[in-house]
Amino acid sequence: MEKDRTADPAAPGLAALAGLLADETRAAVCLALLDRRAWTGGELARYCGVAPSTMSEHLARLVDGGLLVRERQGRHGYVRLAGPDAARFVEDLAARVSAPPPATAGGLRAHSASRALARGRTCYDHLAGRLGVAVTDAMTARGMLRQDTGFALTDAGVDWLTGLGADLARSPNSRRPLARSCLDWTERRPHLAGTAGAELCRLVLDHGWATRIGTGRAVRVTPLGEHELARTLGIPAADLDPSDPR
Repeated sequence: MEKDRTADPAAPGLAALAGLLADETRAAVCLALLDRRAWTGGELARYCGVAPSTMSEHLARLVDGGLLVRERQGRHGYVRLAGPDAARFVEDLAARVSAPPPATAGGLRAHSASRALARGRTCYDHLAGRLGVAVTDAMTARGMLRQDTGFALTDAGVDWLTGLGADLARSPNSRRPLARSCLDWTERRPHLAGTAGAELCRLVLDHGWATRIGTGRAVRVTPLGEHELARTLGIPAADLDPSDPR
């Protein structure tokens, strides 16, 4: 039967892209790579609990499909997300599926990891989770960020970020916006992304306001960070705890 030639020409590409994440292992790989690091195939195989040969097949599909790129460092080969657009695609899809199920008996470690990610994490190169949303809301309340017609950094927001040491200059050829909304998959509300979001994340980590937990994406606000976030943005420490009922 001949295909309908009136179908949208983008349909085959969209179907192929969606098919890349139709497998749970490939989806887990892309979520892991949201930490912006490059991983080896062996590391990803152990992380996902599959054989190295199986992981090689999955990585080949993800690279061929344009979601991942390969890098070499000496004798070692690595993969990473293809860039901010690929990261946004993965995070946006994650935000549109059901929240992770509650922990069951025997799943304390997984539950603790899930809570840590919900409390604060990096979403590729910007802050997410309760931390990211709390900062975004506080910036909006203080006139540093506008959300009424899409995300836009105000003069007050530019002054605050540059005062912290942010470099908000963008390459003339860059398509990345200064400020962009990114739907948070645990909070189901937007957090700040774009160049401003990336610089804010860098500064929060560089200034010691938050620190990474282990080698994953989760971050924890430090006592210094609690003080500075309260001082500069008026965020109480309780607002950073995902167990707080709000």
